[in-house]
Amino acid sequence: MKKWIFFLAMLCCPSLCRAASDRQDAVNRLDRAAKVMHEIMDASDKRIPDRIMRRARCVAVVPHLIKGGFVFGAEEGKGVATCRTGRGWSAPAFIQMGGGSWGTQIGAEAVDLVMVIKGTRGMQKLLSSKFEIGRDASVAVGPLGRHSSENTDVNFNALILTYSRAQGAYLGMTFDGAVVRQDNGSRRALYGPRVTTRALLLGRVPPPPAARSFLSAVRGARAQAILQAAKK
Repeated sequence: MKKWIFFLAMLCCPSLCRAASDRQDAVNRLDRAAKVMHEIMDASDKRIPDRIMRRARCVAVVPHLIKGGFVFGAEEGKGVATCRTGRGWSAPAFIQMGGGSWGTQIGAEAVDLVMVIKGTRGMQKLLSSKFEIGRDASVAVGPLGRHSSENTDVNFNALILTYSRAQGAYLGMTFDGAVVRQDNGSRRALYGPRVTTRALLLGRVPPPPAARSFLSAVRGARAQAILQAAKK
């Protein structure tokens, strides 16, 4: 009997260790995304403009999208997203990106990507199982700085505004052709098997403690936008 218990324990141990590792990876991604938001919004002359953040329906952050000038590998191209609800920002959902014609070598050590998703139509794309940037959801490079002007395409057509940078330098990449998918494995690792991406982004699931830093960074960006608007 003891031998059977030992045998079962040995079988379960790798699964438990892998689950703990996947959960920690998800938590680390949330922390990296929070850092990206803080760093972008702290650059007063090149941060996401106040009016863009005030109108954002969802915000998605993909830290370290490209390393060493190559398209993302096993651990890259993964991010998190949150949407604005009647009770504030939703519990973060996990996403991953792949494909597209943007993966040319650019000599960058790492690229951080922030996508500001506008309106209900933009949110619906994020709620779907996957969508292609540029084909299913129009995209434009977002303007920088609190006093920058928006062009007609940004104002009326683009559902997604992209902000990308490498080592502090803003790149102005639109990421046409990249496919955004739900990252089901990371979602299950943090929330369990019964929680869906749709339930998360619609605010039906309470944010976990691990998401506190990321949501605080997004709320902080939104608060900065409101404060700057009040000063004008």
